[in-house]
Amino acid sequence: MTVLGVAILYSSFYVYLRVEDSNTMHVTELPLLLVGYGFGASFVALFAQLGGGIYTKAADVGADLVGKVEQGIPEDDPRNPAVIADLVGDNVGDCAARGADLFESIAAEIISAMILGGSMAKRCRLEDASGFILFPLVVHSFDLVVSAIGILSIRGTRDPGSKSLVEDPMAILQRGYSVTLILAVLAFCGSTRWLLYTEQAPAAWLHFALCGLVGIITAYIFVWISQYYTDYKYEPVRSVALASSTGHGTNVIAGVGLGLESTAMPTLVISVAVISAYWLGKTSGLVDTDGSPTGGLFGTAVATMGMLSTAAYVLTMDMFGPIADNAGGIAEMSQQPDSVREITDLLDAVGNTTKATTKGFAIGSAALASFLLFSAYMDEVSHFAQIKFNEVDIAIPEVFIGGLLGSMLIYLFSAWACMAVGRTAQEVVNEVRRQFMERPGIMTYQDKPDYGRCVSIVASSALREMIKPGALAVVSPILIGIVFKIVGQYTEQPLLGAKVVAAMLMFATVSGILMALFLNTAGGAWDNAKKFIESGALGGKGSDAHKAAVTGDTVGDPFKDTAGPSLHVLIKMLATITLVMAPLFL
Repeated sequence: MTVLGVAILYSSFYVYLRVEDSNTMHVTELPLLLVGYGFGASFVALFAQLGGGIYTKAADVGADLVGKVEQGIPEDDPRNPAVIADLVGDNVGDCAARGADLFESIAAEIISAMILGGSMAKRCRLEDASGFILFPLVVHSFDLVVSAIGILSIRGTRDPGSKSLVEDPMAILQRGYSVTLILAVLAFCGSTRWLLYTEQAPAAWLHFALCGLVGIITAYIFVWISQYYTDYKYEPVRSVALASSTGHGTNVIAGVGLGLESTAMPTLVISVAVISAYWLGKTSGLVDTDGSPTGGLFGTAVATMGMLSTAAYVLTMDMFGPIADNAGGIAEMSQQPDSVREITDLLDAVGNTTKATTKGFAIGSAALASFLLFSAYMDEVSHFAQIKFNEVDIAIPEVFIGGLLGSMLIYLFSAWACMAVGRTAQEVVNEVRRQFMERPGIMTYQDKPDYGRCVSIVASSALREMIKPGALAVVSPILIGIVFKIVGQYTEQPLLGAKVVAAMLMFATVSGILMALFLNTAGGAWDNAKKFIESGALGGKGSDAHKAAVTGDTVGDPFKDTAGPSLHVLIKMLATITLVMAPLFL
């Protein structure tokens, strides 16, 4: 849908504006008209992720606190009035919202790469710029093919007569991912040779192919890091589970510590990826009219494309989570034998890991895409203002304040998202308690719970609660840009509004990426620490360690499924708003 949408818009504008025989618009300026598409995608993605996150986690927290902790009934027990809202929430928050998120990621990355490719071709006076502009569309068309082959290559080794799993489901998924990665590398190298070869710099295509390889390797490392910190086969999650045996407080402390620690490795990986891709692009041999190397930013754009070149397969791994979760719910509600629930529990634990790895992947791609969008914004300001704009000086007090406001925006948004889940969960808890008190026959299967009441509570609350954080995200950059534009006019500082918005974007990206990494990993680790104990470790279900782990999981729910995923959408949304509104700040 992303590729089709951008391709149709691009070709429609190309024909409608008669680019071939027109002096009004050059082909390199055409991508600037597409920024509205990216803004629309990010606008919907933010509300889908935020509303979906509030919906799913309020239902989950409400169901767990009353069902598991107070009544001592299993997860997804049909006697729990919030169980249907919880299962529906998996689809709303994990499937629909993550789909919207990756749609927006790819749309933003394609459009910003087209803008950067066009502006670089213009500066280098390339005869045919269309290869550099259309390259992102071709890469993502190949993504569909290689991911489809990767998905078809997945084969389980389970014996049909056996009631147990012969092979770890994660290993099967990883094997499919490896197939996709190998094919993506081949497709990427072919695409760069086909579209990015130019006689001005014969070796440039090879440099850009290596940039793509940097992105693909970065994606793989991100998936591995996320798996290490959130899979209970590894030490970090087991240390959180062990902390549960000494109480609720130590479980929470261990989870927070693990989340904070997990920001280090991904940050180093992103840093190495950005600098490597930038220098590979810069040394590609492409120079502008002054003889200065110009390929650096396009190199980072190609690395982002490389990272997202397996997006369809990664989205498949993400959907595995809610499907396995709902299968477990159906097994529990239809009172299947324990052997069935054991298999669905294992699949559910793997699903938690795949969801966490996808979030890690989404944050990594958001970091690279935001850097691209930031560069595209500076290009756009230069284009409209006809003044060179390639650096932001944070030693200017107003610009520094813009950065500070950007960081504050991330923390305020996260706070409002978590508080929204808390308030909605309280409503669900009160409703579930009321039903258990007023209808004691529910516990003996004589009365059927009113599932619809909990569904309507979470649906109406999610829609109501997402207004405030959503408005904060949309209004803030526009307001900051216009206020400082007026300040700049009075203090005779040209482009002050644009510079302050650029600083806000920079600081928000840095703070947002670290915050999202912390929230996603801590939440995923708490969830799988609970799953580890439920598999029979440290006393198993019903033990004191299990009760402490449920508390940790409850704390982590709004972290990993509401605030964390919404943050990386917010980062890209701020960037696309500034791209669309750039002329307002001049």
